[in-house]
Amino acid sequence: MKKEMTEQEAFLQLASMCANAEHCQYEMLEKMRKWELSETIQARVMARLVKERYVDDERYARAFVKDKIRYNKWGRRKVQQGLWMKHIDDDIQQTVLDEIDDKEYLSVLRPLLKQKSKSIRAQSDYERNQKLVRFALGRGFTFDIIRLCLDTSEINEDEFEQDED
Repeated sequence: MKKEMTEQEAFLQLASMCANAEHCQYEMLEKMRKWELSETIQARVMARLVKERYVDDERYARAFVKDKIRYNKWGRRKVQQGLWMKHIDDDIQQTVLDEIDDKEYLSVLRPLLKQKSKSIRAQSDYERNQKLVRFALGRGFTFDIIRLCLDTSEINEDEFEQDED
C-alpha cells in the first residue's frame, strides 16, 4: 500500500527540485497531480512555492527561451509553442519573447542554414532556397528572419567558391 504524501513532504520535495533546476507552476502542479494530492493541498503548496520564489513563471520563461534559442536552435514560433505547452501566461510569453532581438535569431539561423545548404541537393537556387525556407520554418523561425538570411549572399558564397574550384 502506497503511503500518502503530506503537504510538508510535497513542499520539501518540490522545493528541492526547484533548487536544482528552473521549473514552472504547470510542472509542479503536474507532479502533485501524479502524487494524487488533493486540490486544496496543491493550491497551498503552490502558493508557498510562489511566495518563497522557488517557482516563478517569468524567470522560468526567460531561462526556457534562452536555452531553446541558444542550445536547441529554435526560432520564435517553436519557442512560443513550447511556452504555451507549459501554460505560461500570454503576457509573460510576449514580454520574454520581445526581449530577444532579431540579431539573436540571425546569429542562430545563419549557421544553421549555411550548414543545411551543404547537404541539400537542388537543381536551382530557387529549389535550394525553398528547401532552406521549409527547414527554417520547421525550426520555428519566422519568414522575415529567414528572408534576411537568404537575401544576404553569405549562404550562397560557399556554393560559388566550390563552383570555381
